Amino acid sequence: MVTTPLQPSKHPLAKYIHRLESGKALLKNSPDNLIEVVGILKSYGVVLDRYSINLNYIAENQFLVLFPFFKYFDGQFSWNKLFRHWWHDRINYEYAEYCMRGMLWHGGGKLDDYLDSPEFNRYCQDAIAAKIKGNLLVSSLNGLFPEFLPEQVKMLAYYSALGQFWRVMSDMFLSLSDRYDNGEIESISDVVKHILDGLVESANKPITYAVEIKGKTYQLIPESAGLTFLMDTAVPYVEAVFFRGTPFLGTISYNAQANQIPSDQGSFNYGALYADPLPVGSAGIPPTLLMQDMRHFIPDYLHEFYRQTPRQEDDLLVKICISFQKSMYCVTTAALQGLAPYPLTTENPKEKLANRQYLEQWMNRFTTSRILDVNS
Repeated sequence: MVTTPLQPSKHPLAKYIHRLESGKALLKNSPDNLIEVVGILKSYGVVLDRYSINLNYIAENQFLVLFPFFKYFDGQFSWNKLFRHWWHDRINYEYAEYCMRGMLWHGGGKLDDYLDSPEFNRYCQDAIAAKIKGNLLVSSLNGLFPEFLPEQVKMLAYYSALGQFWRVMSDMFLSLSDRYDNGEIESISDVVKHILDGLVESANKPITYAVEIKGKTYQLIPESAGLTFLMDTAVPYVEAVFFRGTPFLGTISYNAQANQIPSDQGSFNYGALYADPLPVGSAGIPPTLLMQDMRHFIPDYLHEFYRQTPRQEDDLLVKICISFQKSMYCVTTAALQGLAPYPLTTENPKEKLANRQYLEQWMNRFTTSRILDVNS
């Protein structure tokens, strides 16, 4: 039986489909791209370490604290830190919460399903009852608005889940930097493989969440819930933050009559893969906070790379955003490889066809992204 070979794709982004099928990344390989990607992921890894620690601290130690004035201090308050906080000489943890709320709002995956389950509701009510026992004011509030506190607990579960996800990603990016320094990472394909190996290694890492109230531990997401790192945090994160995102206030009208925001939530394309670096480098745009944080931890070789450009460091936040987008296309490549129905380099005709259909569906979502810009 003769099998017809798979014909070249006719998709508008067929070039990138064929790149993936040949084992290459969405971002082209070049010495400059390698410096930008590894350097920015080194900085991002340091920032994610701080974000992860704070998100987990809030989830575990600020449980149902309705006015958590000192939630960004990780339990180590000092007047010096407070003055630095007011002076904005600090890590912008608000961006971490922005990503968390994006995941909460877009939902998706087993984590979202579990938080709407009767099992979670039972755990939730037990923890709420223990927390508000003896507090007449909050008990009255709970009686008047019985859905308010459970919604807060759901949000805290996302704090914890995202904190656990970023813990893994931080370690992964920092080890990538170490391997680059040791001469082990020499191409964009090496970067993608490192990330893919890390995702596979942590794929089944359980996502759990428990809080201690008055000396007793209350499980909210037990290991028996079956939630895991890859499918229940990584995939929803990519969907919510890389692809969908939220419209940036001040750049688009929220007026329903203006029709500037899609009525279908699934049609949102305001994520990291679509964002224009110019507004992202402006005040009031949430990702600017991330760029500000990363600028403090850029390795020397990336700083020197930026200094060689015509504007040197005058547009540093824009440069950081462009480098960051390049790195996220590498992370996305690893995710596409890991989630493909078959290895993308397979020679089996039926498997190649299934992969082709899979990739074309994904490329439909890239048509308005910055994939052409980062490769220009």
